[in-house]
Parts: sequence; C-alpha cells; structure tokens
Amino acid sequence: MTIRVIIVDDQAMVRAGFAALLAAQPDIDVVGEAPDGRQGVDVARSTHPDVVLMDVRMPELDGLAAAREILHPPTSVTHRPKVLMLTTFDVDDYVYEALRAGASGFLLKDAPPADLIAAVRIVAAGEALLAPSVTRRLIADFAASRPAPRRDTTALRLNGLTPRETEVLELIARGLSNQEIADRLVLAEQTVKTHIGRVLAKLDLRDRAQAVVFAYESGLVTPGAS
Repeated sequence: MTIRVIIVDDQAMVRAGFAALLAAQPDIDVVGEAPDGRQGVDVARSTHPDVVLMDVRMPELDGLAAAREILHPPTSVTHRPKVLMLTTFDVDDYVYEALRAGASGFLLKDAPPADLIAAVRIVAAGEALLAPSVTRRLIADFAASRPAPRRDTTALRLNGLTPRETEVLELIARGLSNQEIADRLVLAEQTVKTHIGRVLAKLDLRDRAQAVVFAYESGLVTPGAS
C-alpha cells in the first residue's frame, strides 16, 4: 500500500529536499506541501494524507496549533492522518505538547535520510516514534517539568486495566519495543500486540505516543524511575 504524505514547513528548501527523498521511495507518494500551518490544515483536508510531516515553528499557524486542528477536526471531517512533528533541540518543550495533542511522535530535522524514511513508515503503520533513547529522556524531562499527575480522573481509567495490561502500559512508557516487552514478560510478541491494542481501546488512546503521555500524567510511571 502506498503511503500518502504531505510536508508542512516554512522553508522551501526543506520541503523540496524531503519531498525528493520521500518521492523516490516506491511505497511513498508526496501528495502535497504547505509553507505554514494554516495552509497545512487545508492541504491535509483536501488531499487526505496518511502522514503529515509538520514543522513546529511556522508563520500564520504554528505546527502545534495546526496539529491540533488536523487531529481534532470538526465532526464533519472524518479523515484524521498521523502527524509526525519535525523539530530541533531548541523547541523540545513543544514536542511534549504535540504528543498530548495526538501527534504520533517527532523527528529531528537534521536526522539522517534513512531515519526520515523509516519514521514515515513507522507512523503510517500505526506505531509511535518513541523508541530512540533521546526520546525517552526528553519525554521524561517534559513530564518532570509538568504539574503533579491528575490522578483523580486518570486513576479511574487505569482501574479498568488488568494487571498484565497495566504492566504492558508501564513498559511502553519506559520506551520498550514490542519485542523487548515480550522478552521482559516472557510472552509472544503477538500477545504483547494484543495487550497493547486492548490498553489503547480501554483508555481511548490513539497510539503508543498518547499511551506514554497518559502513563506519566496518571502517575503510573515516574520520570527517572527504573
């Protein structure tokens, strides 16, 4: 299946470079581009991409606000693509907010070309781009800088999970892959995928990225704990 992608970035050279790289892949089709968040929302709604590559800082409407509009559209809009944020270390604080808004992860703009291609495929497949160790550290930092967990509302949702599902959620939040979780719990990888699906369904979460945020905000996982 071909992955439909749009690129939203205010730098024309960045858009052109990413477009050329992705369009050269047999399973990726670049169906649109936009120079700012406002046009990015419009292009996303007209082209129905599978993945939106979204820069964080842009004129008219920044990437965070644009991601919110794309991921939480009016009821008349039924298509909701995955959003992959493009960022640099100096805007890390925006990344946490983007994940809370429903983005499926983020990628540093100076990442190697192979990482960009892999990221698009990972996000399109429904996974979250949260595996790299730098991401684990950053999310822990974001969570540590936030107010105390909202245990009043989230605890009730956690109570709906089985002990095994709670264990799987905790390991997801610690950045473990499906295979790593399977090895840790001595389970088949397919069984782990089943548990993850049930966790997301019970907690009404879109993907692993939101699961990580939920685990930190609920107090299930404490930043820095092993």
